[in-house]
Amino acid sequence: MRFPVLPLAIALALGLSGCERRPDDVPVVVSAIGDVPESLDPTRRPLAFPDAVQLAATAQGLVRFDAGGGIEPGLAERWIVTDNGRSYIFRLRSVTWPDGDRVTAEQVAASLRAAVSPRTRSGLAPFVAVIDEIVVMTPQVIEVRLKQPRPDLLKLFAQPVFAILRRPGIVGSGPFRLESGLLRPVQDPMVLEDEDAVPPDAAENVRLIGERAALALARFAARESDLILGGTYRDWPLLAHAAVAPANLRIDPAVGLFGFAIVSETGFTAEPRNRAALAMAIDRAALTALFRSDWTPVETLLPAQLDSAALPSVPAWAALPLAERQTTARNRVAAWRAANPDADGVIRVALTRSPGAVLLWSRIARDLSAIGLRPQWVDPRADADLRLIDSVAPYDSARWYLVTACPNCSDELDALLTAARDAPTLAERGQRIAEADLAISEAARYIPIAQPLRWSVAALRLRAFQTNPRAWHPLTHLREP
Repeated sequence: MRFPVLPLAIALALGLSGCERRPDDVPVVVSAIGDVPESLDPTRRPLAFPDAVQLAATAQGLVRFDAGGGIEPGLAERWIVTDNGRSYIFRLRSVTWPDGDRVTAEQVAASLRAAVSPRTRSGLAPFVAVIDEIVVMTPQVIEVRLKQPRPDLLKLFAQPVFAILRRPGIVGSGPFRLESGLLRPVQDPMVLEDEDAVPPDAAENVRLIGERAALALARFAARESDLILGGTYRDWPLLAHAAVAPANLRIDPAVGLFGFAIVSETGFTAEPRNRAALAMAIDRAALTALFRSDWTPVETLLPAQLDSAALPSVPAWAALPLAERQTTARNRVAAWRAANPDADGVIRVALTRSPGAVLLWSRIARDLSAIGLRPQWVDPRADADLRLIDSVAPYDSARWYLVTACPNCSDELDALLTAARDAPTLAERGQRIAEADLAISEAARYIPIAQPLRWSVAALRLRAFQTNPRAWHPLTHLREP
């Protein structure tokens, strides 16, 4: 298998890459890796990356992320947490919809109810099931009442899928409005009424483009854009052809999951000891070094204790040197083959086709073949034994890691995860999470590899741009005021 060949014009353009190329008095041009962004309702289908960037720009939530991944006001100008963490009360700012109508508390509550409904397709619904009700208290105040305390709720509400929308259309209140292909900052109603107010500068506008990584790199090299967002392991090899200046390449300290969920309980993966053999076989240091020398491998599902009552569960094999791990794995495969002489030993690995996936596959296939198995690359939608998970954590809860890493958990493991969700106190929740972490580790349902690799390419004129653990870069925080 070979990397896709870049068209000659793109390859030549990539060779022109430098540091600072565009003037500071023109709109910021942003390439989001993926398809052309669409205005979509996140309750009806999962959002692709460019769709999420556009939605976050045109439809803010109660709160939103700042440049460093922290929380800042959105529609809510301030909030308080009461009742031992079971009540969040938000006071709304005076903002308008694009047609000039005021955003009302009733509309905000209705949008939130749709976003947290169990029927939503956003993917985050399981993590807001703790919400009991959303109440309009006054024309400017709403309350979100919880069944159990959740100190991390604001980071969830900052996600694009919880943008406040006026339905049935996909209409938001800003901070930008999409007009004639440009995202233009929404002006404060009081400023608009001031005859002496200075009109907005063109440099405050943003042009958002959705395109493949190769085209985005070519555009940046040709001095036609300022920023590339959404880089992952999939497109990392293209950077070798782009000669991006070190000052322009930004690597996020992203936290989340990059590894393989074991999604089959037939054949070799039927037994926990065999699933553990797959984890033992992989040379993580060699794999991550194919991408970056400082991409640090991990051997636990959880990156830290987070809200668990215990430190991350460490698999038993982690204490063994790599050579001994691989010998143990090879012996387990041999024993399984002896007991199942008609078995083909195929391990189906689901990966999306991309240059980075080729690198990843080269190491996975080598390591699994070395212990006597027959790895097979399959389409992500096909039946598989291993399925890659590459996801940044939306908030800092160990339960998100456990649920995401174990999409096909047994009823017993699901019951532990449910008990953690429904625990009446934070102390009991932490205990249930620790139990679930240990059980999933012992069942060997996830093969940890590393933290997610997330990268951007940013022009030096974007002085407010910051890397952060969420790997999320709001278009409101690119240039200094």
